[in-house]
Formats: sequence, C-alpha cells, structure tokens
Amino acid sequence: MERSRIAVAGASGLIGDALVRSLTADGHEVRRLVRRAPRAADEVRWDPERGSVDAAGLAGCDAVVNLAGAGVGDRRWTAQYKELIRTSRVRGTAALAGAVADLAEDVRPRVFVNGSAIGYYGDTGDRAVDESAPPGEGFLPSLCVEWEAAAAPAREAGVRTVFARTGLVVSRGGGAWGRLFPLFRAGLGGRLGDGRQYWSFIALHDEVAALRHLLDTDGLSGPFNLTAPHPLTNREITEAMARVLRRPTVFAVPAPVLRAVLGEMAGDVLGSARVLPARLLESGFRFAFPEIEGAVRAAL
Repeated sequence: MERSRIAVAGASGLIGDALVRSLTADGHEVRRLVRRAPRAADEVRWDPERGSVDAAGLAGCDAVVNLAGAGVGDRRWTAQYKELIRTSRVRGTAALAGAVADLAEDVRPRVFVNGSAIGYYGDTGDRAVDESAPPGEGFLPSLCVEWEAAAAPAREAGVRTVFARTGLVVSRGGGAWGRLFPLFRAGLGGRLGDGRQYWSFIALHDEVAALRHLLDTDGLSGPFNLTAPHPLTNREITEAMARVLRRPTVFAVPAPVLRAVLGEMAGDVLGSARVLPARLLESGFRFAFPEIEGAVRAAL
C-alpha cells in the first residue's frame, strides 16, 4: 500500500498496538479512535457502547480497522460481562460501519477490516474447518455472527469489507499466551484438560502481516481465518513450549477444576478449534512462523 491514512479502533490492545507500530514505521498516517476527548490531531472520538463516532475524523481515510472489544478472557463470564463483550463489539462495529457508509463517496474509506474470531466455528473436535464452514453453537459463535453482521452498512455502501477471524495469538504481551509464558517459565505449565483439544494459533508477527495483507490486497473481502496452517493439540503445544523454554511440564489442570475456576469460559478453553487459513493462503499470503516452535521463539 502506498502511504495511506488508516483509522484504527482498538489501537491500545495487543494486536492494535502492534499494527499501529508497524504502519507508522512504514510511513503511514494512523488515526486512533479514543473513548475520551481527543488530545492530539491523530485521535478521533468515539463511544462504542453508545454507538457513536465522530465521522468527520474518518473522512479522507483510506481504510478503517476495527479491533475494539472487551477482552473475552479478561474476566469470568457473568451474564453482565457477556453482555459487555457483545455490546462492545456489535455496537462499536455498527457505529463505525454506519459512519463509513454515511460519508460522501469521495472521502469514504475504500476498505473496512473488522475483527472477528475463530470462535465463529464453535467446537470442531478433530474436524478441520475453513471459511466455508457454518457457524457453531453457543455464546462465541452467536457473538461472531452478530459481530460480523453489524458491518453490513459499510458493505452495502460498496466499501470492501473484510472479517479477520483471529485465532490464539502467540505473544508475551497479552491474550492467552501472555498468561501461559510466566507459568511455563516458572515450571508450572502443563496441559489443560485431556490436552486433546486443538488450538489454532498465530504468531503476533504473522497476525499483523496478515492484517496488512488484507488491507493492501484489492479484491479480498469476506471472512479470512488468521491462524497458522498447522493447528496443534493442547498437549502438542505444551510439549513445544517445554522444549523451547527448557522447562518441565509435569502439571496438568483437570477439566473439572477449569470449569470451577472459569465457569462457562472453560468451555472455550477445553473446546477444540481445528481451523485452517484456506482463503489467506489462496490469496498469496505466506507465514513467517507457520510452526509453533518458531512462533514461540518469535514471541520471546
């Protein structure tokens, strides 16, 4: 992409921060969406829960990237927190898509990349799925369906709209792996449940590169799985972490304990998601870290 102006919602999160640093390092102009009064010329006010956004701040942007939303793994899934997870994504996406659609065509962004998740597919067991698979059942699949549907105004206005269905991001800076690294370094790492559930991971470096590929490549629209091409079981990932960090993995957390501690969210941890990035590979994207050991080393 030539030097561009890109608006990013969720710029302070794990993926958003890394994306912004990558874009600015290459000379692109980034406008960050913030929930407070703007303090700099590159900030745009919005309130995702109330569904409002300063549309004037999006005018003239070449692209909008929406990675905002309350953390799925940040707290126990009470009814109240599940509603916050939902509204922060659905209302925020609807506000951004609506603002983009309402702009005059000559100042309207050309592409809208909206975050989503492989939770769309639910528990796939040993069955490998790609973007052609239907949604699963449960809270996360229904959330993802509603989340993606909220982007309809942008798509209907003729804006190229992409859904980045992201897997488990391998990074020390946050997410599931941000919690795993300290445990493994302390020799307290181990499999979760029986360890046979598939985890579809992606290195943070590849996550950012994939988002930029989706931004840059004309003609790409719809869902794309942002996961490495070789998903592994939790047991296999545990063994790889032990090899790279040179720590024992003698501990295991039984499924009943996880359910007692995490509540409904334990179903996501113990569930199996064997997700393949078929469309991403078909579009010409190449992973820098397709294997788990390389992804872990990159995170270190």
